[in-house]
Amino acid sequence: MTDRPFCVLFLCTGNSARSILAEGLLRARGGPGFQAFSAGSQPKGAPHPMALEVLRDAGIPTDFAVSKSWEMFAGPSAQPLDLIVTVCDSAAAEQCPIWPGHPLTVHWGLPDPATVEGSDDVVREAFQETCRAMRSRIDALLALPLAGLSQGDAKHRLSQIGKMEL
Repeated sequence: MTDRPFCVLFLCTGNSARSILAEGLLRARGGPGFQAFSAGSQPKGAPHPMALEVLRDAGIPTDFAVSKSWEMFAGPSAQPLDLIVTVCDSAAAEQCPIWPGHPLTVHWGLPDPATVEGSDDVVREAFQETCRAMRSRIDALLALPLAGLSQGDAKHRLSQIGKMEL
């Protein structure tokens, strides 16, 4: 790890649900040693209202939440990143931009709660389940001794987090 915070970018296609939840959770749980961001290949333009509600219910401020393009994190003048986590299968399969500094990339796929249909309670439960799963994965990330791991070991252990049972 460097002198600066460990910077993590969560990617999803729409940047409205899973990646917003992940960003909010890491911002809340990561402390000063981490910086969290999220973006999408085809951003929806606004976070899903239920994602914001679930974060607020967990006591996490949502003033950070903006649906944005992953292009703002590409190119030579972009924020240096240490880790990119795709949280949806679509984003994982897309041709990504060239990321400055060649950060580690891993996949932590989760079902999209924004596609769940039904009553408000059914949709809320889907978002809460996604939030719980993401919290478990982020807690596993935070438990890693990142400074003491080789690039290969870090990639392997971070990839294993994405395979955790939900």
